[in-house]
Amino acid sequence: MASAGKVITCKAAVAWEPNQPMVIEDIEVAPPQANEVRIKIVASAVCHTDLYHLFEGMHEDGFPAVLGHEAAGVIESVGSGVTEFQPGDKVIPLFIAQCRECRFCKNPNSNQCEKGWAADRYDVMSTEDSRFTCKGKKVLQFMGTSTFSQYTVMNQMCVAKIDPAAPLDKVCLLGCGVCTGFGAAVNTAKVEPGSTCAVFGLGAVGLAAVMGCKFAGAKRIFAVDTNPDKFEKAKVFGATDFLNPKDHAKPVSAVLAELTGGGVDYALECVGNVGVMRSALESCVKGWGVSVLVGWTDMHDVAARPIQLIAGRTWKGSLFGGFKSKDGVPEMVKAYLDKKVKLDEFITHTMTLAQVNDAVDLMKKGKCIRTVLSVSPQ
Repeated sequence: MASAGKVITCKAAVAWEPNQPMVIEDIEVAPPQANEVRIKIVASAVCHTDLYHLFEGMHEDGFPAVLGHEAAGVIESVGSGVTEFQPGDKVIPLFIAQCRECRFCKNPNSNQCEKGWAADRYDVMSTEDSRFTCKGKKVLQFMGTSTFSQYTVMNQMCVAKIDPAAPLDKVCLLGCGVCTGFGAAVNTAKVEPGSTCAVFGLGAVGLAAVMGCKFAGAKRIFAVDTNPDKFEKAKVFGATDFLNPKDHAKPVSAVLAELTGGGVDYALECVGNVGVMRSALESCVKGWGVSVLVGWTDMHDVAARPIQLIAGRTWKGSLFGGFKSKDGVPEMVKAYLDKKVKLDEFITHTMTLAQVNDAVDLMKKGKCIRTVLSVSPQ
């Protein structure tokens, strides 16, 4: 590539400060250093975690930053020491590293690598070390990825090489939301054939959890949301029953207990609301019920009565669906190409990078499942 080893000037959506619209700017992206790759981002979806950083987390020292973390692209150039990737490889950026050497990577029960950005900056959600500058200022890298930019630079342990046949404007969803929900059901909850499940929250992550429950052979899948418009979509992914908590005078956990003879076998919270997390736990059957926290928040404490756990329920958390990132994402790409998992059905809107604030607005208003931005021409 003619651009290898040179600074690239390209378009990016820069979040200069919290609670303000992003601004399309010309930014400079430095060449990759040792063990790094520079990626041309072709497509990036908008995830609620991007909104969380911009409007809810409000960490002043996490700005200015380029947001975006659910994407797919092509390797433009590689730094010294990189042997796994070559220019032209199709890849998915990963917000969770997999170094394959630390105690977490070597433990089959964890997907949390000690060497990723989250090891010491998880609360701020952005790395101080960055290859971006704009108007003479350093711009931070969000979740180690920053995919609302035509080019980004990442450590090779945070990139997954994928099948060259994969359509990048579809498999970009596997960079976060779909793997998060699907894996929470299949890997973390370990949903069993013939079981009953409840999924709280029917955004992209919740719908992916519904798909995971069906994939694992669940017999009844309750889709729970206060927005009944989402129920038709949930049916597409395998939901069998639908509950709007607003339609009932009693708590939804009591309604589920009546409908299932004591509670569901598995309950997945995909909202990021601590009250809903407790409700999901209380919806599980005593003795063996498993509830999984999938939705992201670090704003409040979560509470439960000890008897709910003493009675035999299990409360677990799931990050990125329990997938070891470099191993799991290519497997999910293959599952999509083999028609074992759905992706196209999550995409309700397609836009350009210049329309990123419109895409954010759609998500804030609950008017989309996933909007995919066309970032660079292929």
